[in-house]
Amino acid sequence: MRLLKRLFQRLLIFGLGIFTVWLIVFVVFETADRRLPWMLAVGLTYGIAAYLILPRAIRMGLKVLQRKLVPSFTVTGDGLPGDPVNLALIGTLRQLRAAFAALGWLEADRLNLASSWGMVRAFVLNSPYPTAPFSTLYLFGRGQDIGFQKAIDDSPRKRHHIRFWALELARARNTWGGADFWLNTDRPLGDARVIWVGAGTRDTGLSLTKLSFQITHATDSDANAERSFIVAELMKNQLIVDVTAVRSGQRLPAERVNHYLTDGEITVARLL
Repeated sequence: MRLLKRLFQRLLIFGLGIFTVWLIVFVVFETADRRLPWMLAVGLTYGIAAYLILPRAIRMGLKVLQRKLVPSFTVTGDGLPGDPVNLALIGTLRQLRAAFAALGWLEADRLNLASSWGMVRAFVLNSPYPTAPFSTLYLFGRGQDIGFQKAIDDSPRKRHHIRFWALELARARNTWGGADFWLNTDRPLGDARVIWVGAGTRDTGLSLTKLSFQITHATDSDANAERSFIVAELMKNQLIVDVTAVRSGQRLPAERVNHYLTDGEITVARLL
C-alpha cells in the first residue's frame, strides 16, 4: 500500500511538472511572442515562470508529497527549505540590537519597493548599501522579526547576515526540540526577554534559486562556519555568556539542508 501511494505521488508530481513546462513554453511564451519582440517575450516569460507559475507549482507539489517534518531550517515563500537555524540568543530586543551594533553590524531595511530597487541598483553597480533588505524567510508561521548584516569589502554582493525570530522564553523552554516549538505562531510583545532564534549565513555573490530560478544572493554552503564566526565575534567582545550547543528540531546530523552543510546544532547563549 505504501509503495502504491508513493508511486501515485510521483506520478502526480511528474504530471504537474509536464503541465508546468507546457504552460510556460506553449502558452505563456507563445502568447507573449505573438505580441512582443522576441527578447521582451523571453523576459516576460521568465518573470511569469519564475515568480508566478513555478512557485505555485512547487507549493502544490509539496502538498502532494505531504512534507510535515519538524524543521530545523527556515522556509522560503515557495515552501522550500531556506537557511538553517543555527543560533539562539536570550535577551531583550534592546540587548540584541546593542550586541550587533557593537560588532559593527547594521539592521537591515524592511523589504519594500523602494528598498528592493535600491538593492537591485547597488547590486548591479556594485555600490555600497550597508542596510540592504533581506528576502523574507519564514519560521513560526511568519517572516523574520529583525535582521542584521555586515558587508564584506563594502560590496552589496557579499555580506555576513542573520535573521531572527522572537519566541516567548517560557514557551521555548517547555517545547524545545518538539513540533510545538516549531509550529508556534505567537509573536512576543514589547521589549520582553525572549529567545531570538536565528539563521545566519554568508552571502557570496549572485545566484538563482533552485526549482523556481528566481534571482537571489548566492550563499556559502558551510552554515556551521558562519555560526562559528558570529559566536566568536560575540564572545570576543564579551557580549554573550553561558554558551552551549543543542540539537534543533528532529535529528538532522551532518547532512545537507537545501544546499547547506549543517550539523543540526544550534548554539544558544545569553545576551549581556
